[in-house]
Amino acid sequence: MDAKVRLYVDQPLGAGQAVAVGPEQATYLFAVMRLPVGAGVLLFNGRDGEWLARVVDAGKRRGALLCEAQTRPLLPVPDLWLLFSPVRKERTNFIVEKAVELGVARLMPVTTRFTQSERWRQDKQLAHAIEAAEQCGATSVPQVGEVQPLERALAGWPEGRVLLWADEALAGQASALTGSVAAGAPGAVLVGPEGGFSDDEKALLRGLPFVRPISLGPRILRAETAAVAALVLWQMAAGDWR
Repeated sequence: MDAKVRLYVDQPLGAGQAVAVGPEQATYLFAVMRLPVGAGVLLFNGRDGEWLARVVDAGKRRGALLCEAQTRPLLPVPDLWLLFSPVRKERTNFIVEKAVELGVARLMPVTTRFTQSERWRQDKQLAHAIEAAEQCGATSVPQVGEVQPLERALAGWPEGRVLLWADEALAGQASALTGSVAAGAPGAVLVGPEGGFSDDEKALLRGLPFVRPISLGPRILRAETAAVAALVLWQMAAGDWR
């Protein structure tokens, strides 16, 4: 396969399907990557799998691609949500990038008592998630939510979705996930800010029937490391890594 570029498009994909290229993507494909007419591009849209397409029009501000054949079917990700508190820009970007690589269905930024950074641009982080999906070979992009208070995110929580809470008070204790995580069942993980959760927030979480406190090992982890560790624990328990 001669395609060296993967691109997310919000358009239907299928044999013989034409795909329009807008100004931003045209600049990337034809000015930055210098793809000529006839060059191959891998496309995905989160619905139709991955497709090999050919450049049929390479203009300065627009262009067109034509789908040839499906290269991979849609690769489903587990129905897993990640709740996390935004941290500094580079570290928040890391959380988003690694969550996409590991495979989550939804990113839910939340504010807490000790959140140190409330900088969250939904459009910017969606673009970052798309870029991560393009680079890591994913065939879908997670939903990216607006930032909201933790209490609001927990209100009206859907029945049957267990929330694993990374409780730093349990550092060093063993976490038995048996019975908390089931293969194919929806789930979520929650990691806190760099300052941890307040006493009121801990009391709230401990009083919710769908919350399961877990330990992430013997050491206190940074927020971005905790997010990766918690996702991996859930996925291993759910059989997503088999």
